[in-house]
Amino acid sequence: MIIGVPKEIKNNENRVAVTPGGVAEFVKHGHTVYVQATAGEGSGFSNEEYKEAGATILATIEEVYAIADMIVKVKEPIESEYKLIKKDQLLFTYFHFASHEPLTNAMIASGAVCLAYETVEKADRSLPLLVPMSEVAGRMSIQEGAKYLEKPLGGRGILLGGVPGVKPADVLVLGGGIVGTQAAKMAAGFGAHVTIMDISIPRLRQLDDIMPANVQTMFSSTYNIKAAVKTADLVIGGVLIPGAKAPHLITRDMLSTMKKGSVIVDVAVDQGGCFETTKATTHAEPTYVIDNVIHYCVANMPGAVPYTSTLALTNATLPYALQLANMGWVAACNKSQELRLGLNVVNGKVVYKGVSDAFNLPYTPVEDVLSANAAA
Repeated sequence: MIIGVPKEIKNNENRVAVTPGGVAEFVKHGHTVYVQATAGEGSGFSNEEYKEAGATILATIEEVYAIADMIVKVKEPIESEYKLIKKDQLLFTYFHFASHEPLTNAMIASGAVCLAYETVEKADRSLPLLVPMSEVAGRMSIQEGAKYLEKPLGGRGILLGGVPGVKPADVLVLGGGIVGTQAAKMAAGFGAHVTIMDISIPRLRQLDDIMPANVQTMFSSTYNIKAAVKTADLVIGGVLIPGAKAPHLITRDMLSTMKKGSVIVDVAVDQGGCFETTKATTHAEPTYVIDNVIHYCVANMPGAVPYTSTLALTNATLPYALQLANMGWVAACNKSQELRLGLNVVNGKVVYKGVSDAFNLPYTPVEDVLSANAAA
């Protein structure tokens, strides 16, 4: 198979989808890899390293899309890329369709095969290609939140962990999944007073057992969230519904009850965000203020630490990408339930229920498109 690795062009996105080590694995299996020039520079990988691994370097993104059977990316295609995508071309990347209708419509129109990292799902309901970036984003959420609590950046002027004789900041974490757990661990390590909320009592029991003494668990309800945001200095939104839009847990009305200069970080922004006032921001302009509350809603947070993020992501994605390349997407998805759940849009049809529900689009069972393509 011919694999293409374009340079990411989303604002301040420095990650790359395949490392030189990943290229070497593809080549070892008999595949041809084309990498756009400087695609790996932001993550610390030179053109020469890719060449030594067996890749061919192409000067432009247009050349990469034109020649590849499978495009492997980090972030969803942006508008300037839509016209480059070919019918039947396989795109393997993060899509987050349910929060972006123009992207969804463009991929339907392209006739491409869109297999989303974020909906590849194991039998135990875990999301193996979302986990590494959720770990990075969860930890970064505290790092960024602590920074924007500083007075020169508009915050309340609070040190997250306090000092002897001065109480620490109050941190509220919404969601006890990967993001929330990593955020709570980091905030606790700083010495903050942390409350983590979730709707799963079994999960809260687990968290209660493993978290340090400065972390308390609480059942997530509108009543409890309303009370908690009034005293919180930093709120982390880490709620995810796989493949679907995130629920709004903090409303505009709740925002008005928060302290002046408090900070909210919405890690769920890729799926529409779990705060009513969320709108996606970039690393170039990461924050905005509503009702005296600082909003940090960067849609590609791990892009700020690309070396760590790229290695963590490709460790997870490469085995799946190799399956797709070795077998072709139809055979690979027929064999693997995990990959089958990653299919979102195929040849103009929406095959993931969360996406069809988000925009009231016709839904086609994935088995139908797999059968049709296998017959063809």
